[in-house]
Amino acid sequence: MASAPQTATLQVPPSPATDAQPRQRRNNGRGRGQSGRGGARGRPSVGSQFALRPASVAPSNTASQSEGHTQPSQGRARRGRGNNLVRPGRTSGAAIPTRQFGGTLTSGDDGESQNGQPSLQAEAREFTPGQTYQAGAVRPPRKQAPARPRRMSKSSAPDIATRVQEDIDNHQYECPICTSEVLRKSKVWSCHTCWTVFHLHCIKQWASNAGSQDQQPQNGQPPAPRHWRCPGCNLPQETKPSSYTCWCGKDHDPKSITGLPPHSCGQTCGKARALPKKCPHPCEIMCHAGPCPPCTHTGPKQSCFCGKEMSQKKCTETRYEDGWSCRQICGDIMPCGEHTCQRECHEGLCGACEVRIDARCYCGKEEKALLCADRDDDKACSRIYNGDGGDLVTKTWTGIFQCPETCERPFSCGIHTCQLPCHAQESTVVQCPRSPELVSHCPCGKTLLSEIIQGPRITCEDPIPNCKESCMKPLSCGHPCQRSCHIGPCGSCLEKVSISCRCGRTHNISVCHQGQTEAPMCPRICHTTLNCGRHECGEHCCSGERRALERQASKRKLRPLGAEVPRPVDDGFEAEHICTRVCGRPLKCGNHTCQELCHKGPCGSCLEAVFDEISCNCGRTVLQPPLPCGTRAPPCRYMCERPKACGHPQVAHNCHEDDEQCPKCPFLVEKSCVCGKKNLKNQQCWFEDVKCGEVCGRKLKCGSHSCRKTCHRPGDCEDAAGKCQQPCGKPKRTCDHPCEDQCHAPYPCKEDKPCPHKVIITCECQHKKKEMRCSASKDSEGNGSKSIECDDECARLERNRKLAVALNIDKDHTDDHIPYSQTTLGLFAESPKWSQEQERELRVFATSTDEKRLRFKPMSSAQRTFLHHLAEDFGFDSESMDPEPHRHVLVLKTPKFVSAPNKTLRDCVRIRQTQKAAAAEAQAKAKSSTIREPYNGLLILSPRFALTIDELETEIATVLGPVPRLAFNVQFLSTGDVALKVTTPLEGEKAVDAALRELKTPIGLAFTVQKFGSLQLARFDDSLNVLLRESDSTSEGGWSQVAAKAAAPKRTAVQPSLNVRQSSFTILGSLNATGSKPKKIEPKRKVVKEDVVDDWEVAEMEVEAKESSSANMTGVAVVQVADGPGATTTVVERAQDAAANVQIKASASEEVADSVKTAEDAQ
Repeated sequence: MASAPQTATLQVPPSPATDAQPRQRRNNGRGRGQSGRGGARGRPSVGSQFALRPASVAPSNTASQSEGHTQPSQGRARRGRGNNLVRPGRTSGAAIPTRQFGGTLTSGDDGESQNGQPSLQAEAREFTPGQTYQAGAVRPPRKQAPARPRRMSKSSAPDIATRVQEDIDNHQYECPICTSEVLRKSKVWSCHTCWTVFHLHCIKQWASNAGSQDQQPQNGQPPAPRHWRCPGCNLPQETKPSSYTCWCGKDHDPKSITGLPPHSCGQTCGKARALPKKCPHPCEIMCHAGPCPPCTHTGPKQSCFCGKEMSQKKCTETRYEDGWSCRQICGDIMPCGEHTCQRECHEGLCGACEVRIDARCYCGKEEKALLCADRDDDKACSRIYNGDGGDLVTKTWTGIFQCPETCERPFSCGIHTCQLPCHAQESTVVQCPRSPELVSHCPCGKTLLSEIIQGPRITCEDPIPNCKESCMKPLSCGHPCQRSCHIGPCGSCLEKVSISCRCGRTHNISVCHQGQTEAPMCPRICHTTLNCGRHECGEHCCSGERRALERQASKRKLRPLGAEVPRPVDDGFEAEHICTRVCGRPLKCGNHTCQELCHKGPCGSCLEAVFDEISCNCGRTVLQPPLPCGTRAPPCRYMCERPKACGHPQVAHNCHEDDEQCPKCPFLVEKSCVCGKKNLKNQQCWFEDVKCGEVCGRKLKCGSHSCRKTCHRPGDCEDAAGKCQQPCGKPKRTCDHPCEDQCHAPYPCKEDKPCPHKVIITCECQHKKKEMRCSASKDSEGNGSKSIECDDECARLERNRKLAVALNIDKDHTDDHIPYSQTTLGLFAESPKWSQEQERELRVFATSTDEKRLRFKPMSSAQRTFLHHLAEDFGFDSESMDPEPHRHVLVLKTPKFVSAPNKTLRDCVRIRQTQKAAAAEAQAKAKSSTIREPYNGLLILSPRFALTIDELETEIATVLGPVPRLAFNVQFLSTGDVALKVTTPLEGEKAVDAALRELKTPIGLAFTVQKFGSLQLARFDDSLNVLLRESDSTSEGGWSQVAAKAAAPKRTAVQPSLNVRQSSFTILGSLNATGSKPKKIEPKRKVVKEDVVDDWEVAEMEVEAKESSSANMTGVAVVQVADGPGATTTVVERAQDAAANVQIKASASEEVADSVKTAEDAQ
């Protein structure tokens, strides 16, 4: 029979560990135990049975049977998240009982428990069909980490020492400087004022830091000895921390010993107690942090001030320095020797006797009640009076004070009385001091009366005669009296002495007594700054000025760093320089002013208070009174609720005061401009003055003009504030120029002033132009109808025009002369853009009349070379200054400078390219031609440096004589050579060639003597290009020679001497010209030394005077020769032009005579 199925009954009782305790809070520590770093203390269990049992103690059997299985503690708490979290149904440590299975299931014999009751095992293995199950094989319980020890909170001990030591032990004390924990093994330093503990290295760095030094000078005084401030109490400290000691300072570098407080040496403290007051007993407890506790000893026996009683109290109550009073009457004898002290037992002497006594003066005139302490010496006094019956009565008394009255007791004569102040009286009558028996000398005491008067004095009323000697009695100032012998006091001293003024800077000669009463004052004003630092003294002849200067001088003296400098409490200011004004500066509150004496530094806070509530604008944030004066409304966290005037929603922002504007409305709207002409879209709502930007254009009140202002409000036109301010602009009747006067409508133009407009007047040929003022008015026609007279230039142009028509010369013909050297043009071609900038600067420098020198910025050697050549072509002197890399070029103007070249470098480069093309074409033509052309001029090769045209023409005129056969046009070529082209028309070119061959020898000899250069025959074209020269070895000439000369090497410039003859109008254009022949080796010549003149300007003027005189003697008129277009011509050219117009054919001598006559007419 099958057994009935067993029913498993499961009973789960409530767990006392899980249901009784709530869910624990997770520890938020930083991975450390509450009891210290890595502490091994156990956390209290959740169950009440294990609340006070540490983790290292095993639970009792009773607890294990009633609560379930427990696990032993593992010692150190395991780090990690959730170690201290206890959840229902889970174990959280060894002290928490495990959950027991309380049900019962039917099973076999092997399933019964030890107590015979069938039960289930919580650690049973998983059931697997076909495998046997061993009841004894039970999986050991899982090891769980012990609960993490709880981090201790800060100590709450009542004394500082215990709190500091416990916080350091519990890792709760932080260094105020680095905010790191102060541990037992840390080297520390403690402030003896606030007892704050710091790391030693932190406080050392703080003390040595310049920002923590109290070294700012105050009121101009030198800084006090170096102090540093403790960061805990901010009080100055004198000594800097240097070593690590225990709390009491006995042990250096103490070791951390278990069982002793941290940083304690374990010895008796022994420090003198300073709080609550000093006592003779040292601290007896073990070395500790913080202040020593109050003394508990009994003080010594002390007597009271009067010595009548003895007392003994606790040390803290004993008054070691002040003593104590028994409150009884003192009773000591007073200094007068008659009375006793009636005060309570007191400290020190009894003081002056204040008992009032009846007193009488020495002379007996005054009697009154007087304090015993105010009495003078006791003196016995007696005096004889007449009694009622006519008898003489002697009265005797003791005088104890002196009254202010005069004695006035009659002398023995009965006529005179005593004039001394109150003094002790005697019974006998005093003899009259003027009696003849007592007076034997004059008042000064130098002469006997018998030597002054004939007979003796009989009575005291007889006058005492004076002698003729000086008094010579010493005065109070020390000088003798200079008056003659006299009766009575000597008076003031009349000695002349040097008296200094009150400030001591002025000395005057005056009488002696003037300096004794009050020192004179000088007009000097004291400018010493007062102690407030804001005002000056301003007093005349200040007596403290000299001391102020000494005080300021002592501040400026250098002192060693560690020197002890005594610093006065009042900063050393003199009494005369203490400002007594009221400060009066507004305080921070904005409602009151500072009422203290004028002072340095910021004023203090306002001492007034506000007893009303201060709220924000919306009223939801309120500050309750009382409040300091000047407190502003508190910031409000609520939104501002002010409505906008435009009606748009308010921008979100916090509530604010009325002085702060709300954010501007960000919405875009359509608005009409202020003039009302247009409606502008997408305009910001807050913007009011929207303008379209168009000109107003409304007619003004004058009716002649329109408003020129841009879009504006109606009524704001130009004439809104007054009359029209625009110029009239109507054409004048006299000159048709617009009227420049202010608008004067509706009245006509006055035209009484000359017209200021510019007009251009010309000559008849329209060559000369001049800009002038119109100057027309109703009284004058002005300059509009005037013209300029033609001059010689106009006549020359007219002749040239006729000659060009006759010779069929193109009107566009221009001069192709190049005023620059070949080197300058070559350097220009390398960098045209940069070279043009330098040329522009030189041209601006040339046109400036005020500038005499031009300094360029530092540049490379190649660029400096270009500037030197370009300055030489301009006629400037140049020099390189300073070493590299600051070497630069300095350009100077000298008297040889005339003007800048008319042609630019770019123009000359174009002309040179045209010349090269023409030279190539001429060379091709010259090769095809075998017939040599005749010469028409002379060519000077390698001319002397600084050679001028004036010198050449003067020498030529000397050779040719007064009536020359030929006239030459002298021009300097770009190659550096000088061209002498014949300008006198002869019968033919062959005649010119023959005349030149005949004149070459004398002219060349004269040029050799003057060292002008070598002379050759040459042929030139109209542009003075060398077509043929005498030295050409082949029959080829023309432009082939020009091309060959351009390829020749450069010649070296000869340095000129200081007394070289030169003209101030025309100079040699280049120092390093190219194209000359190679220099031949010549034998050395004897160098003739030339004297250097002291004043080269005077020497130059003398040379020019000689040249002008020689030119007048020869009858040759020399004019300026220019390089560019529009250059003037010689008189010989003018004669040639005139001869060409009338087609006169005459001999050479007749032509020369006509030219000379024309020159005389021109002069």
